[in-house]
Amino acid sequence: MILLARHGRTAYNDEGRFQGRGPVPLDAHGRSEAFALADRIVARGDVTRMVASPLTRAMETAAIIASRTGLAPEVDPRLAETDTGEWTDRTYAEVLAEPGGEEAYATFRRMEPAFSAPGGETFADQLARLLPAIADLRASEGPDDVILVVCHGNVIRLLLGHFHGRQPTHEEIANTHLEAL
Repeated sequence: MILLARHGRTAYNDEGRFQGRGPVPLDAHGRSEAFALADRIVARGDVTRMVASPLTRAMETAAIIASRTGLAPEVDPRLAETDTGEWTDRTYAEVLAEPGGEEAYATFRRMEPAFSAPGGETFADQLARLLPAIADLRASEGPDDVILVVCHGNVIRLLLGHFHGRQPTHEEIANTHLEAL
């Protein structure tokens, strides 16, 4: 079984700012959330392996989980968040205020496969790198394995949409949300 967990909160989450692949750390609240997630993982008692995105916020979350579980996180760069290109570090309000920003932001929120922020990657390209990562995890898991994947909101949205046979949407995925895939 694969469990998807979103990283803890960052200041960018709180400010409504695009993080993309930036080196954004957890904030104090996010660290508390990560410790609470670690406690949930310990309480489950069945997680046998942990794999994480290499981005700072996911690695910090994984390190906190590791401190409580003893599971050393493996890193898979294919699990990184959407590359938001020139939108990285900008607030949603800034993007909305520029010419064509409302439509571009709405298209982003609809997670249309061909959409990319200027200089970023399309959701289709992101899904194309995510699916082999999940296939590799499934190929390596034993019958009793439970693999925790510490990743990002759009990663979870794209994977759930794909595996549930529906167009992904920008539904709210709370920080440290845990979802079986």
